[in-house]
Amino acid sequence: MKLRNVLFRFLLLSLFSLTLHTAADAQSRMNWDQVKQSFLASNPTLAADESNVQEMKAEEITAYLRPNPQVTFGVDQLYPFYKDPAYQPFSNALTTGSITYLHERDHKRELRQESAQEGTRIASSQHEDLTRNMIFNLRSLFVQTLQDKALVQLSKDELDYYDHIIDISRTRLKDGDLAQIDFDRIVLQRVQYESDLQAAEVSLRTSKIQLLQLLDQRTPIDQFDVDGTFDFTDQLDPVTQFRQIALAERPDLQAAMQSVQQSVTNHKLAVANGSTDPTFGVDAGANPPLDPYVGFNVSIPLRIFDRNQGEKKRTQLDIGRNQQLEDAARAQVFSDVDSAWEQVNSNLILLRPYKAQYLAQAVRVRDTVTYAYQHGGASLMDFLNAQSDYRNVQMAYLQLVGAYLVAAGQLNLAVGREVIQ
Repeated sequence: MKLRNVLFRFLLLSLFSLTLHTAADAQSRMNWDQVKQSFLASNPTLAADESNVQEMKAEEITAYLRPNPQVTFGVDQLYPFYKDPAYQPFSNALTTGSITYLHERDHKRELRQESAQEGTRIASSQHEDLTRNMIFNLRSLFVQTLQDKALVQLSKDELDYYDHIIDISRTRLKDGDLAQIDFDRIVLQRVQYESDLQAAEVSLRTSKIQLLQLLDQRTPIDQFDVDGTFDFTDQLDPVTQFRQIALAERPDLQAAMQSVQQSVTNHKLAVANGSTDPTFGVDAGANPPLDPYVGFNVSIPLRIFDRNQGEKKRTQLDIGRNQQLEDAARAQVFSDVDSAWEQVNSNLILLRPYKAQYLAQAVRVRDTVTYAYQHGGASLMDFLNAQSDYRNVQMAYLQLVGAYLVAAGQLNLAVGREVIQ
């Protein structure tokens, strides 16, 4: 009974440990959507730039504040040094008080607030543009990790296949059907497969390290993995469709357009600042002995020399400058979309024959030459060349798929949102 209880507890602990290990593995394997959400939530660079947007939002409050009124109190007609000992120095004191307020004309406060709000919108668009560029870098690292995983798997499969060939060759050597020198050459070729596997594993670990850096995570590399489809989509929409999406979605173009609008508002504000703002005042006092009075006054500065001419001219020129920058940004959008579309299309042109023909041919040639070699119908050189050709075709295909996915990410970057998953 004791032995049965011990075995039962051991079985429960084993199942519990296996469940925890499986759950940990499931949590550490992230797809693209999970990687992107984790990046958006934790990347310190994006968080710092988001703080800049909030700072611009706070400046809207400052821009719309009213001028503070001015309050003045005074006591006059004091004679503290009068020589008559019977004289009271405060008997003829004149007490006064006044309050003044600057009245801003021509909607200065409203224009300041509007300019600040447009500045917030520009900062928000620039933040979206930073996010767009950093997501492209993240996507490129994600694709690189998937490509490295595929290369590791290919290297392992090739090593396993080659080990099987070595086992068959060792049997042929024992049977006297294979020369020792040929067997040695086959075994020595295994070094290349081991080297390829090691290089692929190092590249995979490096990609994971860079990906974890962008995610701002301290997860050990062995406990972190990504999962996704490492393949290509054969269909590609016309470039004109991507152009239209880019014109509506690109945040850098939106920021350029918003800068034009802000410069127009700033020019209106400069014109308004050239107008005269009167200062209204109310004062009250009491003449001795307790003879109160009230007065009103208006102060109007004469804008004879300074009518804000320089700022009016500067903001007028700034409108034209920002319009030219908007045109340049629009041209850049077309250039980016066209270049990225051509790159994706070029990769598709190269990938289609691989999937339709070259991959199957490489497998067929390798298997045929291997079978012929094992039965004495092909030379050792033919066998090694067939192995090398198969490997080169598989490597080229994986690299082309990776190049396609990076180019697709470049097209997403050019358009401003994910149009190709």
